[in-house]
Amino acid sequence: MTNLLLALSWALFYILHTAVAASKLKRILKAKPPATSKWYSLFYSVLSAVLFMGIILQALFLPVQTICIPGQFGQYAGYMVTTAGVIVFVKAIKEIPLLSFFGLRKKKPEELELVSSGIYSQIRHPFFFGLLAIFLGYFLVSGTLGALIHLTCLVLYLPVGIYFEEKNLVAVFGEDYREYQQNVPPFFPKIHKKRG
Repeated sequence: MTNLLLALSWALFYILHTAVAASKLKRILKAKPPATSKWYSLFYSVLSAVLFMGIILQALFLPVQTICIPGQFGQYAGYMVTTAGVIVFVKAIKEIPLLSFFGLRKKKPEELELVSSGIYSQIRHPFFFGLLAIFLGYFLVSGTLGALIHLTCLVLYLPVGIYFEEKNLVAVFGEDYREYQQNVPPFFPKIHKKRG
């Protein structure tokens, strides 16, 4: 029952995250006074943080159910994958001002700039990539049912999350984002062969 509750918590988190971030809701709120938009962004950030922390707390009290015993290589690989995920995640955060990311500093639409440097020049969704690597690494290290639920829920959400995020970004940046989509892969960086 606790595992089902964990999966349902992730589903609620992802549904609310997508619904609150949806461009239609944003357009409705843009018609309201500017202060409403600022509070909406803050509400969205606080709601996401509270729900995420609730899931983490819930996971801490899950009974540990090992579904596979990771070997030494699996654990090593898990630590490496998790570390890579954290590095990508941190690099992504460094490219975006945190106050803007959390909606505390609003810019006018004409002031917004498409971030396409640093890690964003390699992949369009480094936050998602970083989270996937962290969750995958966690599963490889622990081999628990709880870790598998975290990973599975994220994998199921990624196509939905990427779809809506890209839809919003096209609405904001238009042709610039479409060109960016043509040149930068969404998730896995291109591997360039050296020509000799």
